[in-house]
Amino acid sequence: MTSRGICVVIEDDHDIRDLIDLILSSEGFDVHAFETGTEGVMAAERLNPALITLDLGLPDMDGREAAKLVAALTPAPILMITAFAEREDELQGMASGAAAYLIKPFRPQQLREAALELAPLELAPTELVPTPLASVPLAPIPLV
Repeated sequence: MTSRGICVVIEDDHDIRDLIDLILSSEGFDVHAFETGTEGVMAAERLNPALITLDLGLPDMDGREAAKLVAALTPAPILMITAFAEREDELQGMASGAAAYLIKPFRPQQLREAALELAPLELAPTELVPTPLASVPLAPIPLV
């Protein structure tokens, strides 16, 4: 399977963290999971991720603050995955730097689709093969 790159998962709930890891690993991501915002922000800076998933309710900082820190360190898209389901929560999350917002509980297919849309496989450059020119009769050039 082709690697989609590194995904940094920042989620304090062990079961949800494992579920995200399972789903995204099956799609080709190299998942690195962290329980706190501090650990996740440091990992995002160091690992050059293709995708970051981020919970809003972290034990050491607000997820919106973590998103701002991460967005300043890496161009990787941030997928917020949270139980905060109000429209205002979503707007604040997006204003903090999230590229997409997924509400818990989520279906595995929803996570899969969001992740694949945010971090598509990079297309390998096509090999350039010279195309032979058609045989064109050349007229002699008159000498002056």
